Amino acid sequence: MKIALDAMGGDFAPQAAVAGALLAAEILTGKASIVLIGQPDAVRPLLAAAGAAGTALEFVPASQVIDMSEHPAKAFQQKQDSSIAVGYKMLHSGAVEAFCSAGNTGAMLVGAMFTVKAVPGVLRPAIANFVPKLHGGFGILLDVGANAECKPEMLEQFGELGSLYAQYVLGIEKPKVGLMNLGEEEGKGTPLLQAAFQLLKENPHIHFIGNIEGRDLFNDKADVISCDGYTGNVLLKMAESIYDMMEAKQMHDPFFDRFNYESVGGSPILGINDNAIIGHGRSTPRAIANMLVQGYEMAASGIVEHVRATFKS
Repeated sequence: MKIALDAMGGDFAPQAAVAGALLAAEILTGKASIVLIGQPDAVRPLLAAAGAAGTALEFVPASQVIDMSEHPAKAFQQKQDSSIAVGYKMLHSGAVEAFCSAGNTGAMLVGAMFTVKAVPGVLRPAIANFVPKLHGGFGILLDVGANAECKPEMLEQFGELGSLYAQYVLGIEKPKVGLMNLGEEEGKGTPLLQAAFQLLKENPHIHFIGNIEGRDLFNDKADVISCDGYTGNVLLKMAESIYDMMEAKQMHDPFFDRFNYESVGGSPILGINDNAIIGHGRSTPRAIANMLVQGYEMAASGIVEHVRATFKS
């Protein structure tokens, strides 16, 4: 199995990307190999400096880079030899089983939609993120930014996509799906959320437990939390700020340490025809390594095939 990494993506690229790839290659020895994609003049010297470990990584040249500030769709269309575009071409052709990047989030979404495309039946793919649970493990929150406004049918599908990921990648046998709302009762929320509640309630593929509130984010009430991308992104950034405040006050706790984005590494795009993960722009080598391991776990789980089978039915 091969997992590809955009070596030019992220604030600290390519140094952090190469260092993270070397860490991941060690972790995944005998399971998967790492393919780096980037500008030769920037990446090859770093691989050479790593000695034998560097020669074990495969390298694919890409002459262009999509910067963080560029317009995602325009840049992806105009820079077909960028590290992101080349990565998606390799993913689409089957040359690699997963593609990871800490680069331009919008360009990663555009690449997913225009190259590997959405699974038939999926209205809009979602970006998922992981929520540490107080009594151990992680839950999954989606969407966290791809779809700021959602129809009820999209919120239903987010619950379904998250449930499949929780089951087949996180190993939760019967994931509990909750709808983020401003109250627990069935009639709470806007007309849109009330309609989404009914769709989730009637969906035979999931174990829907009803509405949940913000206070339930870190407890065990739900393993999967469905919400629009606007709400999800606010919740995600709030969780990140808790970790930052704890660090600033030099307060350390095993539970709150899991709020650190480095511990997971990236956010999978769910609902597309292949395995793609978006990393944090500030990704460190540790975050990059964990993102690549997550890419391997997604590919090994066959999550895309499970999504296709569910939405086909």
